Amino acid sequence: MLTLYSHPFSSYCQKTLIALYENETPFEARFLEDPGVMDELTALWPIKRFPVLVDGDQVVVEATAIIEHLAVHHPGPVRLIPEDPAAAVQVRMMDRIFDNYVATSQSKPVFDIIRPEDQRDPYGVAEAMKMLDTVYVWLDQRLEGLEWATPHGFSLADCGAAPFLFYADWTRPIPEELKTLRAYRARLLARPSVKRAVDEARPFRHYFPLGAPDRD
Repeated sequence: MLTLYSHPFSSYCQKTLIALYENETPFEARFLEDPGVMDELTALWPIKRFPVLVDGDQVVVEATAIIEHLAVHHPGPVRLIPEDPAAAVQVRMMDRIFDNYVATSQSKPVFDIIRPEDQRDPYGVAEAMKMLDTVYVWLDQRLEGLEWATPHGFSLADCGAAPFLFYADWTRPIPEELKTLRAYRARLLARPSVKRAVDEARPFRHYFPLGAPDRD
């Protein structure tokens, strides 16, 4: 049995959960708010970041690596990484774009607001918002005519895009004129695996430091 250490409100945990739900892969959930679970996680991964997957004697950290591991060792009917190497490159590239330019930029103002006021970084936050504005436009153009992040079906890239765009639109709303990107976000949120992850996180919306909007 696979064991996943995670928290349902974490975007990177949701990324992993979506992959598990897509293929109905059985696993034991270790919820980090339960007593003693953080100690277990720390013993497995002293960096204390999550999600962490335990598969027998293997400990896999980082959401992308976990999904890659699942694709190799626990494949299901939904191939989240294409067999064709060229198609897989496209999926991995889009996965990196959502991680590095959407998720990282979105998290900057969230982490900044929980710092003591004299330690905040308004310049860094402004630069992160500029990055989101830029990548939104790029994605709107890139996704034109596509159902998912690449032409190769629902994939690793979409597993990350779903929670990252979900929270990014809370932090920096996607402009109304970027209709392709907004429609893509809506399709993601309508997919059963994504909807399940979002619904499981609803009780924790008060954790969002910027204030969760009354939508989604």
